[in-house]
Amino acid sequence: DSATFIGFLHMLDQSIDPKLTIHLVLDNGSSHVSKATRAWLAAHPRFAVHHTPKHASWLNQVEIFFSILTRRLLRRGEFTSRQDLIDQIREFTLAYDDEARPFRWTYDGTPLKAA
Repeated sequence: DSATFIGFLHMLDQSIDPKLTIHLVLDNGSSHVSKATRAWLAAHPRFAVHHTPKHASWLNQVEIFFSILTRRLLRRGEFTSRQDLIDQIREFTLAYDDEARPFRWTYDGTPLKAA
């Protein structure tokens, strides 16, 4: 509920260096968009809130990334060791971050399209 979520935000606020901005990636769950939560966040401007698209959970966003990782690297990749796999995933992720573009989210069942 909102009170529990605000308690969590308060704990973050107290435990993270006050000079740092805290970025939150939230879905549109009721505890994340309640009046109490919005008021608390408005009073704490170092929290930068980024909401996932409506009708999409954060899990969908993670699944999309893992699908891209699987298709572009893992499916046909050759890895000489566990460390090589880790290194290639890290390199892929850094390169992907440089080229990534937002998805145009649709809720009508049509596939996602790069914006």
